[in-house]
Amino acid sequence: MTRHRELAPLTVPGSDPVSVCLDDSDSCTVLYVMAHGAGAGMRHVFLESIAGRLVERDVAVLRYQFPYMEAGGRRPDSAKVLESTTRAAVELAGRTSPLPLIAGGKSMGGRMTSNAQAREPLPGVHGIAFLGFPLHMPKKPATTRADHLFQVEVPMLFLQGTRDTLADLELLSPICQQLGSRSTLHIVEGADHGFAVLKRSGRTPEEVLDELADRIRTWADEILAAN
Repeated sequence: MTRHRELAPLTVPGSDPVSVCLDDSDSCTVLYVMAHGAGAGMRHVFLESIAGRLVERDVAVLRYQFPYMEAGGRRPDSAKVLESTTRAAVELAGRTSPLPLIAGGKSMGGRMTSNAQAREPLPGVHGIAFLGFPLHMPKKPATTRADHLFQVEVPMLFLQGTRDTLADLELLSPICQQLGSRSTLHIVEGADHGFAVLKRSGRTPEEVLDELADRIRTWADEILAAN
């Protein structure tokens, strides 16, 4: 049976405490520390939905707020604060659960996780799963946001839609190839940056969420088996 728990506020160095929640069940075998994107917090319907589906697949999910979102702001904190929050959340996950950890999240949250990992390995994290890596700004193709990925030494899963305006696949695919065995690119046909699909695709939002959750589960099994 799925459990949802609101944990004690997380203390972030140099900032006010932030909200944290944990979704899990007795059968979970891995814990995903999942950060939100720039424009919506940890209770956004997408993150709520993917968390529920992951627990159904025996992946526990710890979600947390960044300080600016906790305060009701719109402008993200500095990279230093965002990375510090991610590191504090990962450390909390390690204290809260004995399960092996993976980390990452939606868009900016995933990128801040890999930034933190590149700067100094996150304790206990076996891999990073990106729910839409934001490679560049819309209509401004570039690859500099990926430079730090070459300093990340754990496996990475890139879940990317073919209509994602923040990640041109013609730019991202070669980067994933250069990363070699550390990188797995899973392309979600017809999905945009929020993983929405057009009605004419013949697919439902629920089917897309199931695809994402299934791939995270199988990837987690693969990297944990290799350790």
